[in-house]
Amino acid sequence: MAILTADEIRDMDKSELKERKTDLQKELVQEKGQIEVGGFTDNPGRIKEMKKTIARIKTVLNEQNSE
Repeated sequence: MAILTADEIRDMDKSELKERKTDLQKELVQEKGQIEVGGFTDNPGRIKEMKKTIARIKTVLNEQNSE
């Protein structure tokens, strides 16, 4: 159910990773905003997966910066 696996993330370049991270963060804010207003999300597990994928992307970016 992962949005992106660690192997897929490691195959991307830095600019693509930053763009994907920004897109996921925007989508996460929209999902959270929808819940705050009193609505509900179609797939509540997707929020957890977005958070995990963002964390994976940040980890890979940090690894690439330290090299």
